[in-house]
Amino acid sequence: MLIEQTLEKMNAMKLSGMAEGLRLQLGSAEHVKLPFDDRLGLLVDAEWIAREQRKLGKRLRAAKLRYAASIEDVDFRHPRGLDRQQVLSLATCSFVHSHHNLVITGPTGVGKSYLACAYVERACRLG
Repeated sequence: MLIEQTLEKMNAMKLSGMAEGLRLQLGSAEHVKLPFDDRLGLLVDAEWIAREQRKLGKRLRAAKLRYAASIEDVDFRHPRGLDRQQVLSLATCSFVHSHHNLVITGPTGVGKSYLACAYVERACRLG
């Protein structure tokens, strides 16, 4: 009964990631063997990850991307004239931090929109 009350309080305090982490710990014999400090650290990590995932989801929804694209999925084998080093260099999104624009040009059907969505997705992941 005490555990259920604790989980309800965690959810009321908007610590749902921590509550889910506690549920996982209670269901695992491995976690019982860990010292208190380690278990608490795992709970804090679970909450941090859950919050970061919610922020990322919110940014991606706000971006309203046309394609579910990522830089890791860009195919450099196809002959489109993409410079791998330049594409990966731009994937650091340093141009965003330095307030520069990115213009992607090329003929129809080579994947300009996909590449743009991939850069937006990367920028969202980097915050």
